[in-house]
Amino acid sequence: MFGTQDLPLFIASALVLNATPGVDLLYTASRTLQSGWRSGVAAALGIGAGCVAHALTAALGLAALLVASSTAFTVIKLPGALYLTWLAFGLLRAAWRDERATAGKQAGRGAASLQQVFVQGFLTNVLNPKVALFFLALLPQFIAADAPHKALAFLFLGFVFVVNGTLLLFAIVALVSQARRVGIPTCWARLAQATGGLLFALLALRLALSKPQAV
Repeated sequence: MFGTQDLPLFIASALVLNATPGVDLLYTASRTLQSGWRSGVAAALGIGAGCVAHALTAALGLAALLVASSTAFTVIKLPGALYLTWLAFGLLRAAWRDERATAGKQAGRGAASLQQVFVQGFLTNVLNPKVALFFLALLPQFIAADAPHKALAFLFLGFVFVVNGTLLLFAIVALVSQARRVGIPTCWARLAQATGGLLFALLALRLALSKPQAV
């Protein structure tokens, strides 16, 4: 379809990769835990929008620039690392102050609060140059050499990946939301937030120290 090949294998590979714990899954779970399922859905949609942006840039060949130019990679990765650090600080502060108790007030702010979560999810994903390199490395393997419109095939595979990833994040939201509804002891909720903050800090450090690699 659209010049792609081995589509079932691609779907299976995408599901495995989407299920691998990382920034996107961690951000979605932490937002759900802190503010409920609506916040988790907003986070998942924001991350999905970020993946759409990466798929579009990769289809246009812009992702190749990140491989060829260490300067371009650095320009993207440093804001991404700083943003992850900021998110880590927010989670650690929430754990210290036990802000889960005030989540209902935050959720009551309505669309503006959900919009903020969406934007944060988008920035978390789009400021990570490794996502762009991932698209550039994985997707071409499933595009036929004789495909008449390779850019269209690239976009189609990107669409499949985004749908898979978003549905998986929705499943994470449902699981965490159910656990939250049943009731999580305050100490465990604070521990989860603190752990998430530390993981975000480590991911920020890893991104800051990373270098572009040939794909």
